[in-house]
Amino acid sequence: MQLKSNTFKHAIAAGRKQVGVWNSLCSNIAADALASSGYDWALLDMEHSPNDLRTLLGQLQAYENGDTVPVVRPVWNDPVIVKSVLDLGAQALLFPMVQNAAEAEKAVAATRYPPDGIRGVSASQRANRFGRVKDYLQTAHREICVLVQIETVQAVKNIPEIAGVDGVDGLFFGPADLAADMGFLGQLASDDLWSAIHAGADAVQAAGKPAGTLVGDVQKALELMRGGFTFVACGSDLNLMVKSADAQLGEIRQGLS
Repeated sequence: MQLKSNTFKHAIAAGRKQVGVWNSLCSNIAADALASSGYDWALLDMEHSPNDLRTLLGQLQAYENGDTVPVVRPVWNDPVIVKSVLDLGAQALLFPMVQNAAEAEKAVAATRYPPDGIRGVSASQRANRFGRVKDYLQTAHREICVLVQIETVQAVKNIPEIAGVDGVDGLFFGPADLAADMGFLGQLASDDLWSAIHAGADAVQAAGKPAGTLVGDVQKALELMRGGFTFVACGSDLNLMVKSADAQLGEIRQGLS
């Protein structure tokens, strides 16, 4: 049996634009529904959503039904957590709050077996199809995508060294935390915030790596992807549901008034 190709990793390496969506509902049914939408990638969040390994497993299984590549964001840059997420079969991870090259190197090491890293070895788990992918130990790293999240002013300054770490496949800007660190808590439309992000994206491109981010507006997503960004997520399953529910109820209330 062959290891599944990570189409998202190879696409961003080739500079092909990848449209994503956030999965925040921790639901295998929501993941199954989104898997049929045709997004290039979907973020399964463990940092700001109450996902655990069991709920994550159900979502990863749901994404087997389509071509959307699930990207898992662990709660922290912790090799113990990463080991379990990889063994479940995740092939792409977004590491939160990476501040410098050392932390980026730690993230990469957690995804590599010795002697190239510190990932623990299991002979039979979902990632190697329970032992059926015979060369998994030798080839797994080729399909594992390591994305690191830039969320502070210091991290933006350190982009050249972070992007230069071997094994880092892309850098992702977190607008909410970066805005907070810049003194603009909750001001996601701040011109100063986006000036910093665009300058950071230029540095990412100069280092030869793809840049990504998350926005909640379609026009903003288009603007970024027509510019220098390679992978952008627009909205989440949770926010799409809330907006649709509020709009529908508002229309009915207005019709009854």
